[in-house]
Amino acid sequence: MSTHKQIDKICCGVMLFTLIVTAVFMNGERLGIMPVMAQTGYASRLFDDSRVQSIDIVMEDWDSFPDTCENEEYSACSVVIDNEAYKNVGIRAKGNTSLSQVKEYGNDRYSFKIEFDCYEKGNSYHGLDKISLNNIIQDNTYMKDYLTYKMMGDFGVAAPLCSYVYITVNGEEWGLYLAVESVEESFLARNYGNGYGNLYKPDSMDMGGGRGNGDKFDREGMEEFFGGARGEDRKDAGELPKKAQKGFDGEIPELPGGVGGFEKSEMPEGGPPQFGGMFKGSSDVLLQYTDDASDSYINIFDNAKTDITDTDKKRLIASLKKLGQGEDIEHVVDVEAVIRYFVVHNFVCNFDSYTGSMVHNYYLYEKDGQLSIIPWDYNLAFGGFEAQSDADGNGGSNANSMVNFPIDSPVSGGSVEERPMLAWIFNNEEYTEMYHRYFQEFLDSHFADGSFSNSYFEEMISSVKEMIAPYVEKDPTKFCSYEEFEKGTDTLKQFCLLRAGSIRGQLAGTIPSTSEGQQQDKTALVDASGISISDMGTMAGRGGFPSHR
Repeated sequence: MSTHKQIDKICCGVMLFTLIVTAVFMNGERLGIMPVMAQTGYASRLFDDSRVQSIDIVMEDWDSFPDTCENEEYSACSVVIDNEAYKNVGIRAKGNTSLSQVKEYGNDRYSFKIEFDCYEKGNSYHGLDKISLNNIIQDNTYMKDYLTYKMMGDFGVAAPLCSYVYITVNGEEWGLYLAVESVEESFLARNYGNGYGNLYKPDSMDMGGGRGNGDKFDREGMEEFFGGARGEDRKDAGELPKKAQKGFDGEIPELPGGVGGFEKSEMPEGGPPQFGGMFKGSSDVLLQYTDDASDSYINIFDNAKTDITDTDKKRLIASLKKLGQGEDIEHVVDVEAVIRYFVVHNFVCNFDSYTGSMVHNYYLYEKDGQLSIIPWDYNLAFGGFEAQSDADGNGGSNANSMVNFPIDSPVSGGSVEERPMLAWIFNNEEYTEMYHRYFQEFLDSHFADGSFSNSYFEEMISSVKEMIAPYVEKDPTKFCSYEEFEKGTDTLKQFCLLRAGSIRGQLAGTIPSTSEGQQQDKTALVDASGISISDMGTMAGRGGFPSHR
């Protein structure tokens, strides 16, 4: 009898323990316990940035695969990552202008996406569902994306993991690429836990990566719209892309010819296309509130990366309305996360982005009505995006304008006021002071006293160069020579030194921190005439688009 009582006690104990474990599992996030999926194994494997990883792509019909790359359709292959084999995964080319540009270089060095669960649901690489393999086009330094993502992550921004990988195809050397964690389910679980919110990649340009509905980028049509690949005069602009027409009921205005020579045109209120240097994104991609109709935000909702409902749409629209009105900012914006993002983003001068004339290449994250922004695509950072004007309105970027680019009016091809996700920082003294304080924190942590001497950044960039240099030298498909790589990395170091010096002056008030201030007084600007932005690689490099030199 006593034995039965003991057994009963043990059974009760087991049942109680089971109930406790179940409760913890179901409410782990509320208790501060990260879900198992969020504790992913891939971060310490493929994204171990202390060494160059290896990826072998195995595909029987590889010779015919490049012919299909511009269609951006998945094909089956196997991949071997550091001697771990993964069969029946999906591979496709990625990019926008770079897809066409690769052909002009005369090789098949495309960027790729690898989707592990493309054909078999549940497949992953140690919890990772998808990766991007960037071909590092337009970047002689091989470091623009890498350094930006690293600085973002180091500074507390939810940024993609990345690492260098040396790719072989069917055992034959292909080249040095950058592996980047795709901003999708695995990324969300790693950064926010299994109870993550909604993710969008706003884009009205139909230009790859975040192109809605998988539409194919029409490079020829875009070049025609802008007056040809070489910026030829064109007043007859033709028809706007369908997505860009959303909310625009008037006639397309006549436009002055020349890429980078457009004057800002008058547009109906709420109309998406505006022109200043180049084509500018729609009002919804600018994150402007227009009305309560979900159809007014098609370039956000059609590019949702998570499943969304009508309730989700209404909640996001309500947040955009408050954001535009400057109301309840603490509840509609993750203040610290967004400011930290813009500190690093504005340091690296990337105008192929939300702060540029094209207005794309960012992710919008929302949970419970609170918004934040996630970085993406920095191969044209550090002034490499040429389709912008300097402080004098001259086309193209130059070292002086980029090094001194004002931190308090950090946009190209428009105004801060047109971008509500940025404008709130400068519409409130408290937030502006917070932004300046975080900028100072960033400089102090990365550049010490403003010099490269024993600074964190100097050590980081030197160690990365030492690690990848042998792979760059032997890279059979690289877009630049090894000598150009060495020149590019040296220029990148000098650029960041000068940029840090200029921003220190802007924070101290000795250098104007706005475009207007710099136009009025150029005497205090940091002299960057000794370096050339093009040495680091630009959009208008060999075969580039657009070119307007």
